[in-house]
Amino acid sequence: MSDIGGTVAAGWEPVRDVFANNFGTTEEVGAGVAVYHRGTKVVDLHGGTFDAAGTKPYDEQTLQLVFSTTKGITAIALAMCVDRGLLDYAAPVAQYWPEFKAQGKGDATVAQLISHQCGLYTVDGAITLAEALDWDTITARLADTAPRWPIGTNHGYHALTYGWLAGELVRRVDPAQRSLGTFVQDEIVKPLGAELWIGLPEELEPRVSPMIGAPPQTDPAVLAMIAQFMGPGSPAGQALSLNGAFGDIGREPQDGEPMAFNTRAVHAAEVPAANCITNAGSLAKIYAATLGPVDGVQLIGDAVRDVARTKVTPDGEADFCLMMPTTFGMGFMVHGGFSAYAGPGSYGHPGAGGSVAFAQPERQLAFGYVMNQMTGNLAGDLRAQACIDAAANVADSLA
Repeated sequence: MSDIGGTVAAGWEPVRDVFANNFGTTEEVGAGVAVYHRGTKVVDLHGGTFDAAGTKPYDEQTLQLVFSTTKGITAIALAMCVDRGLLDYAAPVAQYWPEFKAQGKGDATVAQLISHQCGLYTVDGAITLAEALDWDTITARLADTAPRWPIGTNHGYHALTYGWLAGELVRRVDPAQRSLGTFVQDEIVKPLGAELWIGLPEELEPRVSPMIGAPPQTDPAVLAMIAQFMGPGSPAGQALSLNGAFGDIGREPQDGEPMAFNTRAVHAAEVPAANCITNAGSLAKIYAATLGPVDGVQLIGDAVRDVARTKVTPDGEADFCLMMPTTFGMGFMVHGGFSAYAGPGSYGHPGAGGSVAFAQPERQLAFGYVMNQMTGNLAGDLRAQACIDAAANVADSLA
């Protein structure tokens, strides 16, 4: 069993026990978990090793890329803009971003865009990684991309494009026209004294634990299913890789080069759907500040938060990209079969391979989990869920 560091408030030891058990019973290598309850930090733990080789501990200085857990932070930034009267979920996107009306998208609303209903899960035509990492290039390409279905008639996971689409909205409505990454630093991270970056400064690179790709599949039936539903020409394959620009986000490339999300170029850019680098404590603290004041900072009001966490995708509608029902509110993936969290009322976002962060007002609970060893899932990681269940049980015992 790995040495576990960090802090646990009295009564919250069951979360520590489950977290520690993960290192002996799962593929866990290095990870962190944190919980806030009623605005107070009650769990902030880390354990394991910084990398697969075990060169050093996974400790309080470790930073971790969290893939789509990033989307929840971007959704919070959007909600802050709504709360300040800068943005209206019901307004047409083109009201704030005139170029977006191209290709018949003039009537698309902000709500439709950020709930994955606009059919913009990739761009038209080929695109390189360098082009995708250039903000002006990728946002111009998306503005001129035709929807893959009549807007509002379907929804499909905008695995990478969500961040640039939402981030450009923040930039357009922000009086200072700050990039999404800068807005998050100035308005979320610094006021809370957190550690989180969408666009990592180079001097922090040595603190970033490299992602360890999910073990390769060997079952022929599973491989055939992956090829059919997630191959390069499939909607899921296009969405998750941006037409191949990012490669396979969950596994090391076969030629020995690092996966794109382990490179300095990707860490330095702003990919507000997928390249947030942070730790569990910062994620939990930020979500706690959407429930009420934390260290005197409350990020969004209750009314906007409750709109943002309300499911808008139709009951039971299969996600066009993921081929199973997914549940979205205003940028958040909300409670549902694909994203259970702590149950009804929860809002947040999971990340490929295991990370997750969310809040649940009903329990006044905020949670963050990060790790370096990926599994093959996009949501519902068993390691994280065990910690979530333990946290929810403790919260219930204190009600």
